Amino acid sequence: MSIKGVSMPLRKADVVQEALRFLDAEGLDQLTMRKLSAALNVQAGALYRHFPNKEALLDAVADKIVEGIGSPLPDLPWPEQIRILGSRLRTALVSHGDGARVVGGTFAPGPNTLIGSDLAIQVLCGAGMPPDQAAWTTFALFYYVLGHTIEEQAQLRLPPDHDWRARTERLGIELSPQYAAAFDALTGTDPEERFDYGLNIFIIGLCHLHATQPPREAAVRDTSP
Repeated sequence: MSIKGVSMPLRKADVVQEALRFLDAEGLDQLTMRKLSAALNVQAGALYRHFPNKEALLDAVADKIVEGIGSPLPDLPWPEQIRILGSRLRTALVSHGDGARVVGGTFAPGPNTLIGSDLAIQVLCGAGMPPDQAAWTTFALFYYVLGHTIEEQAQLRLPPDHDWRARTERLGIELSPQYAAAFDALTGTDPEERFDYGLNIFIIGLCHLHATQPPREAAVRDTSP
C-alpha cells in the first residue's frame, strides 16, 4: 500500500476498512479479492497474508460492522434495553451497503459479535431469564433484525419503476383485496417504522412471557477447582 509515493505495510485494518468502502460503493456481489487488492493498489497476495480467503475477510468485515453494539446501556428497564440493542443492530447493518447480508452470511463470531450477544444475555438474565432461554431469545432478536434489514436493503436495489402489482399480474396469481392493501402498506411505509412495529411486538411478547412463565432454576455452574 502506498500513500503519496511512500510504500507502507498493508495492515489488516486497512483491508477491512477498504472492504467496507467497496461494499458501500459496489455492493457485496461485486466484492472479490482481486477487485479489493486493486482498490488498495497492492498485489492480491498481500491480502492473503491477512485473510486466507474471502470468507475469512467477510467474517472480519461483519464483526467490524457490528462494532459498538455491546457498548454500555443506559440505566433503563430491561425491555427498553432490549429495544436499544435491536435498534443499535439495525442502525449498524444499514450503515453499510449489504451490511445485513454480510453479517447474516457469516458464522465465525468475532469479538464485537460476542460482546453484543453477551450484553443481550446479561440483560435478559438480569430480568430473571435462565441462560439457555436468554440465548434463544437473543438469537431470535438478532434473527428478526437481520431478516428485516436484509429485506430492507434488498428493496433499495429494486429499480425505481418496480411495480409489485404488475409483477403479480404477470405471474397469473389472483390475490385477495386484503393482501393487496396489506402489501401496499408494506411497500409504502418507512422501513424504520415497520422495523419498530415488529420490534415492539417482539418485546411485548417477551414481557408477556416474563409475566406469565413460572421461574425456572438454570443457574450457571461453577466449574472451577
